[in-house]
Amino acid sequence: MSIRNLDPLFDPRSVAVFGASRQHESVGGIVLRNLRSAGFAGLVHAVNPHGGEIDGVATFTSIAALPEVPDLAVICTPPATIPKLIAELGAAGTLAAVVVTAGLGAALTQQMLNAAKPHLLRILGPNCIGLMSPRQKLNATFAHTDALAGELAFVTQSGALLTAMLDWAKTRDIGFSRLVSLGERADVDLGDMLDYLASDAHTRAILLYVESIESPRKFMSAARAAARNKPVVIVKAGRAGAGLHAAASHTGALAGSDIVIDAAIRRAGMLRVDTLQDLFMAAETLTHFRANRSETLTLMTNGGGAGVMAADAAAMSGVRLTELAPDTLAKLDALLPPTWSHANPIDIIGDATIERYAGTLEALLDDANSGAVLFMHAPTAIVPSLQIAKACAPLAAREPRRVMSCWLGDGSVAEARQVFRDAGVAGYATPEEAVRAFSMLTTYRRNQALLIEAPGNARAANGADRSTDHRTNLAEARRLIHEVTASGREMMTEPEAKALLAACGVPVVATRVVGTGVDDALRAAESVGYPVALKILSTDISHKSDVGGVAPDLANDEALRRAVLDMLARVRRAVPSAAIQGFTVQAMVRRPHAQELIIGTSIDAVFGPVILFGQGGTAVEVLADRALALPPLNRALARDLVSRTRVAKLLHGYRDHPPAQLDALVDVLIAVSQMLIDLPELLELDINPLLVDEAGAIALDARVRVNAAARGGEASFAIRPYPAQLEERCEWDGQTIVLRPIRPEDEAQHLAFLESLDANDIRLRVFYSRRAIERTELARLTQIDFEREMAFIAEGTGPDGQPRTLGTVRAIADPDNLDAEFGIIVRSDLKSHGLGQLLLDKMIRYARSRGTKRLVASVLRENHKMLALAADNGFEFVESVDAEPSDTRGIGLVL
Repeated sequence: MSIRNLDPLFDPRSVAVFGASRQHESVGGIVLRNLRSAGFAGLVHAVNPHGGEIDGVATFTSIAALPEVPDLAVICTPPATIPKLIAELGAAGTLAAVVVTAGLGAALTQQMLNAAKPHLLRILGPNCIGLMSPRQKLNATFAHTDALAGELAFVTQSGALLTAMLDWAKTRDIGFSRLVSLGERADVDLGDMLDYLASDAHTRAILLYVESIESPRKFMSAARAAARNKPVVIVKAGRAGAGLHAAASHTGALAGSDIVIDAAIRRAGMLRVDTLQDLFMAAETLTHFRANRSETLTLMTNGGGAGVMAADAAAMSGVRLTELAPDTLAKLDALLPPTWSHANPIDIIGDATIERYAGTLEALLDDANSGAVLFMHAPTAIVPSLQIAKACAPLAAREPRRVMSCWLGDGSVAEARQVFRDAGVAGYATPEEAVRAFSMLTTYRRNQALLIEAPGNARAANGADRSTDHRTNLAEARRLIHEVTASGREMMTEPEAKALLAACGVPVVATRVVGTGVDDALRAAESVGYPVALKILSTDISHKSDVGGVAPDLANDEALRRAVLDMLARVRRAVPSAAIQGFTVQAMVRRPHAQELIIGTSIDAVFGPVILFGQGGTAVEVLADRALALPPLNRALARDLVSRTRVAKLLHGYRDHPPAQLDALVDVLIAVSQMLIDLPELLELDINPLLVDEAGAIALDARVRVNAAARGGEASFAIRPYPAQLEERCEWDGQTIVLRPIRPEDEAQHLAFLESLDANDIRLRVFYSRRAIERTELARLTQIDFEREMAFIAEGTGPDGQPRTLGTVRAIADPDNLDAEFGIIVRSDLKSHGLGQLLLDKMIRYARSRGTKRLVASVLRENHKMLALAADNGFEFVESVDAEPSDTRGIGLVL
């Protein structure tokens, strides 16, 4: 379940406390006292088997004795009583419960869930502090204080942190829409909270404290949906971790580490911070500056020291300072004394007048290229800070999304700080804090850009749909894996690993496999040509260089002969138990400008498949230049992954090194991403080194670990990949067409489809007339979260021989997958040809396969063809799902 029956949890009309007690220090006594003292407008009942009164409130002995069924139950009774109590509450009609009690254990917890399930009763906890809805004056916790009302929601997996947060926020006048202690998350979890708060009108930003993540696909889908609507800021504890474990590959050693969590948070469009203070600072910044697109920061100050501190902070955090335009410099020269800084930071000098402040701010805001402006002021005796604030606030209020403020000091600038706050301008205590906030903003924007990236089919993206050649290559890849697993092995040999990569579209160096004899090696070298590299071949050795099993750049027969004998001796000394099958001999690749890179994959215990990229070679662990991403990848996501490493700068070229062919590198990353989808047996992969230069990319070595029982593939992804298995060909109107899920690569094709529609057909579909289609909307239509939305297109061939979209059907399921609202539209010149029926049938079959309970839609009464199509397919006419006026009709089909 997700948001079903969560409204009674947050907005109940009545609350009953089970385990209410006369003992003021008891949990039940504190919960009852908090509910009453908060001013909750609904009814509050106390339940205790001993009856009597508690502070003048009548106590009821049981559920049956209550005068009404409570919307919300807060349970503070012993663990053994809870399953029976939940069953009685559910039977009576209560839909939500907060189980404060700790110590249930696995057996009682399962009994509690079993008791709740038939009644769809939602449970927060057990072992939680409870929840607050300050706007409703609901305090269903045993916390020591209440909360101010506001627009921030705070959800935490640590009860102790909730109480600390209450203290911290109250002293800073920070208010909340909701506060939730999740406890052990037996039922209501992070995904549920994100789905609920995403559509909560009282919440403008969501703050999370997280220690662990369960149900990763549910969490990622809910987080991505919430982050599209409002800022989501997360503190994820446990950066230090318990250290990296030993693994067969470099990438496998990172599974379960904090870097994987970082990749997931980034891909979900959230912002990660490290402290509670940063949590609120980020929320303040994002709610003020979310729409700000400035990439640079301009600093203005009346004190040189503050400017230097801010500039230093910018340099350390990677924030770029604006280079002032000549026109702006000219304006400032005319306004400021000759001794001003003539650069960014702009030091308007300590004796600055009101006119100097206001004129500088106005000049910067008049120049759109000046980016965001950090207004800094240190109090002086020359002009009162309040007067400066009153003069500058109206200017800042014109563009509050571009202005940040820092009033240095405390008491003497408090009123000035409040004037700016009242004007909608975000304020910060120190220059460093303000710069850090801007850095958070740029990180958030970058994560938001990743959020809208929804990779399609990698083969289609590279212009090679599901062709016969591809099926042959995939069949070869699966054959190679089967041979290894059938032999009882997990580790592929180097030749097997390279053959697998080649079958999946990754360029590899030509390699010959020979036995342990010198003559075999010499013949192989003659075949490939000197110089060659010699490598040990053993199923018992993963990292060959660690045991002296690699000899590069052998120029002739004598060097190769000596290398064979020496290598056999070294390896047998280092690993006496290793079974040596022979050697590989490969042509020595001479690419002097190439960078040695690593691309790898592993299966994280929580988030499933992950992809690593970084600087490769034998010193990969020492360099520690790496970045991780969650697959599936598209070209934009692959480029972002590369950009987050230090080696990325080298790939752009330097000195006599020309720029590397980044497209070739991206091709390899996407091919590896597709391998994770197509080959569920793939456990770990390291391509190291992968040489990339101006000529392209080529893999010199690879390690692959597979297992026939592995639970990889599409089902293990935290983000559902493009469902290629849903593509199907069918005959329609004398031609073969394809019904398939929409892909991001369809953007131009989809735009052409929409532009081909009659204005009235669009009005019948979306209920209003429209003109141009924004790029952001087109991205939203083609880059979808397949976990909760589906769009099928009917694709035919146009007169020019190119694919074209003939029609589309789209459905978006609610978080509980009860109802999915759908819509159909076909080309205006193809109506009444049966295409709508094909699309509707496709969506009905898909919705049933996903377990959706009902397909629903709102249809204009004048849209007779759609209403007739619905009737022909068994839809019933119901109340409009959007509660539209009488010009619409609701339709629904129980699946």
